[in-house]
Amino acid sequence: MLTPQRQQLILDLLHDQQTVKLHEFVQATNASESTIRRDLQQLEEKNLLKRVHGGASILHQKREELSIPEKSTKNLQQKKQIAMLAASFIRDGDCVFLDAGTTTYEMIPYMRDKNLTIVTNGLSLIDALIDHNIEAYVTGGLVKHKTRALIGSGATSGLTNYRFDKCFLGVNGIHSFYGYTTPDPEEAVVKSTALAYSQEAFILGDSSKLNEVTFSKVADLDMAQLITNEENEDRISLFKEKTTVKVVSP
Repeated sequence: MLTPQRQQLILDLLHDQQTVKLHEFVQATNASESTIRRDLQQLEEKNLLKRVHGGASILHQKREELSIPEKSTKNLQQKKQIAMLAASFIRDGDCVFLDAGTTTYEMIPYMRDKNLTIVTNGLSLIDALIDHNIEAYVTGGLVKHKTRALIGSGATSGLTNYRFDKCFLGVNGIHSFYGYTTPDPEEAVVKSTALAYSQEAFILGDSSKLNEVTFSKVADLDMAQLITNEENEDRISLFKEKTTVKVVSP
């Protein structure tokens, strides 16, 4: 089977099944594992699929976005690990921006013993911040029901009144060429504004976000450090060439 035919068959399988294991590609194409791995790498470089542990998966739609309840149950253990590592970079007395997200929410229990000032645009974070007795400010803005984020001109103009030691942002896509992206342009502006007013910026992204690209750009890869649970050196080597990558311990 010629390479274009084999690679098209790989894409057809992904279209039908969403996620396909390496051995399934081997069986379907009658090719070796090394050949399939090379095909997957080439197709990922063309942004036609995303390699995952043991195989590949289809890329998500650019404007696809899950609600907070849907996000909160996905990759929860990985998010907790990333959150714990992220919180370890916060020093006593820091002024910190936490954006609206399920991974930033998981940071809050690890911050309770530090004297901090938090600013957030995430309504879902407020109760947890209060419960842990953490001083918190909320940006203004329009409430986005799906993600419970405050967005729009009220949120972005409110952020310009602050200067942050650190900001911690969640995104939907992390790509070595296209950078950090999120589905909603309004949320992207809030994230990029917070990043601009921070001395240090951290992007929190579990392995499912790597090599994904969504609709709205937040920042180039080198504008923030990446905290992830992805340990596969082959998958994160391109990211390490462009920014600092911190990987959680297994």
